[in-house]
Amino acid sequence: MASVNPFNVSDSEEEVERLPNETVHTRRSPSDGAPGPPPGNPFSPPTEADRPTLLLSGNRTSPSGEGISAAAPSAMAGNVETRVSVDVIAAQLLRDQYILTALEFHTELLEAGRELPRLRDYFSNPGNFERQSGTPPAKDQAPGPGGPLNRAGSISTLDSLDFARYSDDGNRESDERVAVLEFELRKAKETIQALRANLTQAEESEVPSQERKNFKSSPEIQEPIRPLEKRALNFLVNEYLLKNEYKLSSITFSDENDDQDFELWDDVGLNIPKPPGLLHLYRNCGTPLPPPRDTVDASVGVDLGDLPGNCIAQDLPKKPGLSQKQQTEVVQELEYQISLLNNEKQRLAEQIRKLQSEIQTLKRSVSILPPATLDQDSQNTSNPPSSSTTTTSNNPLSVPPADNGQYLDIRGGSELETELGPPSAEKASQSHPQSHSKLKNRPLVQFDQPNRKLSPAFQQALLSFCRMCSDSRLGAEVSRIADSEESVMLMLGRCLPHIVPNVLLAKREELIPLILCTACLHPEPKERDQLLHILFNLIKRPDDEQRQMILTGCVAFARHVGPTRVEAELLPQCWEQINHKYPERRLLVAESCGALAPYLPKEIRSSLVLSMLQQMLTEDKADMVREAVVKSLGIIMGYIDDPDKYSQGFELMLLSLADPSERVVNAVHQVFIPAFAAWTTELGTLHTALIPSLLARIEKLLMQGEHSLDEHKLHVFLSALQSLIPPLFAVVLQNAPFTNRVKLHSDVPAIEVTRFPRPASPLQDVATLIGSREMLSALLLLYDHQLEHEGTTGWDSLLWVVNQLLPQLIEIVGRINVTSSTCLHEFSRFFWRFCRTFGKIFTNTKVKPQFQEILRLSEENVDASAGNGILTKATVPIYATGVLTCYNQEEDRKLLVGFLEDVMTTLSLSHAPLDSLKASFVELGANPVYHELLLTVLWYGVVHTSALVRCTAARMFELLVKGVNETLVAQRVVPALITLSSDPEISVRISTIPAFGTIMETVTQKELLERVKMQLASFLEDPQYQDQHSLHMEIIRTFGRVGPNAEPRFRDEFVLPHLHKLALANNSQTVESKRIDIATQLFEAYSALSCCFISEEVMVNHFLPGLRCLRSDMEQLSPEHEVILSSMIKECEIKVENRGMADAQGSMSIASSLVGEDAKTKFLSKMGQLTTSGAMLANVFQRKK
Repeated sequence: MASVNPFNVSDSEEEVERLPNETVHTRRSPSDGAPGPPPGNPFSPPTEADRPTLLLSGNRTSPSGEGISAAAPSAMAGNVETRVSVDVIAAQLLRDQYILTALEFHTELLEAGRELPRLRDYFSNPGNFERQSGTPPAKDQAPGPGGPLNRAGSISTLDSLDFARYSDDGNRESDERVAVLEFELRKAKETIQALRANLTQAEESEVPSQERKNFKSSPEIQEPIRPLEKRALNFLVNEYLLKNEYKLSSITFSDENDDQDFELWDDVGLNIPKPPGLLHLYRNCGTPLPPPRDTVDASVGVDLGDLPGNCIAQDLPKKPGLSQKQQTEVVQELEYQISLLNNEKQRLAEQIRKLQSEIQTLKRSVSILPPATLDQDSQNTSNPPSSSTTTTSNNPLSVPPADNGQYLDIRGGSELETELGPPSAEKASQSHPQSHSKLKNRPLVQFDQPNRKLSPAFQQALLSFCRMCSDSRLGAEVSRIADSEESVMLMLGRCLPHIVPNVLLAKREELIPLILCTACLHPEPKERDQLLHILFNLIKRPDDEQRQMILTGCVAFARHVGPTRVEAELLPQCWEQINHKYPERRLLVAESCGALAPYLPKEIRSSLVLSMLQQMLTEDKADMVREAVVKSLGIIMGYIDDPDKYSQGFELMLLSLADPSERVVNAVHQVFIPAFAAWTTELGTLHTALIPSLLARIEKLLMQGEHSLDEHKLHVFLSALQSLIPPLFAVVLQNAPFTNRVKLHSDVPAIEVTRFPRPASPLQDVATLIGSREMLSALLLLYDHQLEHEGTTGWDSLLWVVNQLLPQLIEIVGRINVTSSTCLHEFSRFFWRFCRTFGKIFTNTKVKPQFQEILRLSEENVDASAGNGILTKATVPIYATGVLTCYNQEEDRKLLVGFLEDVMTTLSLSHAPLDSLKASFVELGANPVYHELLLTVLWYGVVHTSALVRCTAARMFELLVKGVNETLVAQRVVPALITLSSDPEISVRISTIPAFGTIMETVTQKELLERVKMQLASFLEDPQYQDQHSLHMEIIRTFGRVGPNAEPRFRDEFVLPHLHKLALANNSQTVESKRIDIATQLFEAYSALSCCFISEEVMVNHFLPGLRCLRSDMEQLSPEHEVILSSMIKECEIKVENRGMADAQGSMSIASSLVGEDAKTKFLSKMGQLTTSGAMLANVFQRKK
């Protein structure tokens, strides 16, 4: 505030001694013609006549601190008691130079909530504590004792220390002094600006008394808004718009008021407390503030009427209703303060001119400033700036400060004085309490001075040889040390952008804590944005560990700053990197969206973030990025609560399941589907919308692809349905009738390890979905008891599974093509997981009966064609492999064996296709656990009374041989086949040929191969089979199938010679139909064997003669095949010729190699005779002359 001393009165040492003996003077009224400000003004300085008497003994302070009641001595006339106001006491303390007492008094008033303007103006005015040399006082200002405090040379105060002269750094160059003076000039200009704003406020507060009277008398006439009020209301309105998410309105409002800074309340005005907010004002607008209470001093036994009248009259000016006279006095006081501010303005302008001239002088010539005298003996130092900060520390509405220069600067003492001196009112309102309290408590640093008589100029010149640099950016940062948390944050914000590019890429993650802490606590939004940009661009291509560190930091940042700043500061960084050229950076964005999901506003979570991830899922080409996107989408699904987003989530699930990358699909099953299912469970749409939607798509796919089924799409839908089994079972348990009877106790048995299928992820674990394994165990006990003893009455969720889901699934299974092994495998896995999840009792009582009712495997239905249709469909293998294999106990295995035996018998006796039985054997044969069981079923067929069943068993061995180990083949398969090969029925014997051929293709035991070879030779050479056309057809077909993969010796010595014999015999076949059948099969067999390596002897003796015999048949029966056979014969002949030439060339190459070896031996022997001399070695390669 003003630098002119407002207490323009004289004082002396005798005054203190004279005070107790003076009579009490009452305050003169304005009508008495006393000079000076009016008495009603609490800000005016009292005159000599107004000076009250202070009795330091026998005084009683009122509880409210209104004043001090002073009793006059009995010698005084009338024993008049008077009440002294706190303003008079403050004036007296300042006049008598009791500065510390006045500071204590000011602090106590602040703590009581009663700030005295006189003390506030005095202690917030830097001019009262600065050296005034060179600046003459104003003409109307007498330099009394209340004026500026002149510093004594023997007193060492904080702002009188010259750290540049008495520090280890020594003397400074003249340009450093110029920098200090420029800093002081800037601070002075800021002070002028603050005083100008304060002056404007004071002028605004002046309202003509007549207008104010008119406003009070006529409420309908609205008082015009003042500029200060307008700025305050603008700030509150903008704050309300931001807090309530009206961001566009806030931006528009800010543009319309571009002359105001809405981020800083102090821009409204100086020393103006911030109101609580529009909402608080609205809620409390109908509650009037309690009127100020009139407090008086009272003693025991004194009536209220006995109190002096001036005790109450003194408080009248504080009441809201002011008379015309009092209003005039207030206006006069304000005019007086305006004059004080004008004087301060003139003084500062003069000081600025002086500083500017000094700067110019220093720039022209180098001058050495004399060092200040530092008294080492002084111990008691006063710190007025600390008291100034104390006045502001009680303001809870202070905002984080800007860079207000609170540093320990080692560059110069004057700059330190300016920075640590009393801050202006604007900066005092911004100061943080903790930083100032630390600054106040920091002890002064003193240095020992040598007992030398060096001149200051010599000492300064000597210290100039210390090489220091403070004129660069880094030098400026190094030369001043931060002394508060805010200053540290500001320093880090300035330095980190220069540090990061110079750190090794492999070690940049070490900077993450620094960047995050600075971004959290920095007061400037632009600096925070820059720091977060550095964080996301810290590493060019961050690896997995580095990304984890950055994500951990982002989550810590989000927890610290809250959802609003996460949306405003972190999400834009993610959006900028969404199309980055490096996949590691896009991967960081995808992972950040999931990690930040819990800390975002729910509207942003379900709109902007969801759209970002959807865009990356559809556009990104990197598998690892899409995988992270799917996982983040799963996390979003775990926090979303907008039911309208269900359809978008369902489409995202289908889109991600159709991804070509396997790792993306795995992420869908591990994270996305469980999270999406959990949300649909809360919505109640898991079994009413999600599962029916997938079933409808499967049915539509089967209807459209009767001839060419899209197996990939079927796999996508069925795998999604399979991942929904655990959530469905959890819903069944949670909605069961017995949930209210669940009691957790210590003796609940543990869940068997094999009770549930192994989950793809923890999110698909039923225990995780229920809440705990103890709760799941208790529920399973009640679940099994309910199914076994009480039934499903009233159990809506389970009834839906039994009555709607299962029948629809069985109907879908009947539509599948039984030859599609992929579809069969998918549905088999689905039913297996379904039955294992819902339990054995459910499978036995609910699932198996529905399949058995459809299959109808009774003896009386063997010949009924209507009852056998279902046996040829995929229902048989899926029931056998998906339902009957769920449990592997003895009764379950017996049930499976009986079912397969019944199916084999039924299909064989009804001459139905065996595709369903073959599919069952192939699916079960893939698991070695079932090999013994299948062999048991086949042995049942071997010994069956019906030749049709024995034929079926013989053909099933062909499917089983490939997966069975050789021991079982030798012990169980070959004996059964040999038994069937001697069967009375020729059809049974013929049915064993494919199985024998498969053994020749897969088995390596020589003894076993010889046994099979002998059996096949008996078929070919036994006279009883010479006219068996079907046997010959089966043998040729088998040879063509197994010949390329069989042992070469078996192929050369057995297969090709017998094919030659069969081709030669077919030339003399008289039945044309048989001849063409044999010729066609021979053509297929020779085509397959032509790709094998055949020795020249076998080629000449068997392969080519067989082809020529076959060509002679085809010339008459199929000319188009004859052309192909002619080309095959020509190629084989060329191969034979080339091999002969190659053999001849091989013998020549052997001879030439012998000659070459002889020459090489001679050369090396000559080289070995040489010494190691380089010259001699060079002579070896010289040309002879």
